[in-house]
Amino acid sequence: MHILRYSLPGSPDARVGVLDGDRIRELPDVAELAELWTLRLDDLRERLARPGSHGDLALADVTILPPVDGRTEVWAAGVTYETSREARVEDSERSADIYQLVYNAPRPELFFKSAAWRVTGPGQPIAIRGDSTLDVPEPEVALIINAYGQITGYTICDDVSSRSIEGENPLYLPQAKTYLGSCALGPYIRPAWEIPDPYDLTIDLSIIRSGQAAWTGTASTSQLHRTYDELTRWLLHSDIHPRGVILSTGTCLVPPAPFTLERDDLVRIDITQIGTLTNPVVRGLDAIKTAFS
Repeated sequence: MHILRYSLPGSPDARVGVLDGDRIRELPDVAELAELWTLRLDDLRERLARPGSHGDLALADVTILPPVDGRTEVWAAGVTYETSREARVEDSERSADIYQLVYNAPRPELFFKSAAWRVTGPGQPIAIRGDSTLDVPEPEVALIINAYGQITGYTICDDVSSRSIEGENPLYLPQAKTYLGSCALGPYIRPAWEIPDPYDLTIDLSIIRSGQAAWTGTASTSQLHRTYDELTRWLLHSDIHPRGVILSTGTCLVPPAPFTLERDDLVRIDITQIGTLTNPVVRGLDAIKTAFS
């Protein structure tokens, strides 16, 4: 079972449904996905088990939308895998000790990534900044956390990042991480109760250029330095998210410098038990604005 947002041909309206195999069962009384994250975990499970009143649809007949809407924000964690720590140290010669310290510190690095309306979904473009020279995708498991702080599901996040901007100065992190086209989510949400061990998920990254694999890598969530509960606890320590929140948990796959994304690349992220997220790459603000117009 997966939870998804989608639209029908010729309609701009987003719908929410449950995907079983290749068939979608609509949740007709759910106007926004964010409404589901106001439910406790047991109540959500019961709600998804109810039969839909609108029959079912074929997955091939709908457009899949990013699995986030309304007032649900996207946040992210950094330096949660050793690979990520090493990449940050490599980028930031003058500030390498910052990333060494945060890797082992009690408090994790957490930062705001995106508002719901800025997120791109499967098949939609991601962007590299026009003022950056070194850019990478960051494939990550993302947690869906409800208003009560419970982890209710998992999806895929591409935390697109400018290594050159962040490497210049760690205070430039918001510019390196938070801009139009820097966050892709999807394609679906896998309920938490359907993944028995979220620390045993394989993550595969492929970057296709001119029809050929320009870079590939494989890792596992078993390499995660922090627990999902720990990251969730810190995110909610002094904050509330009445319509839930999505927390991307950090990357374990970083193409080494001097590799950089280029316009027209295709980024594919596969995570076992969750799905496959594929996005083409564009460069600059004007190119990505067309996806949101």
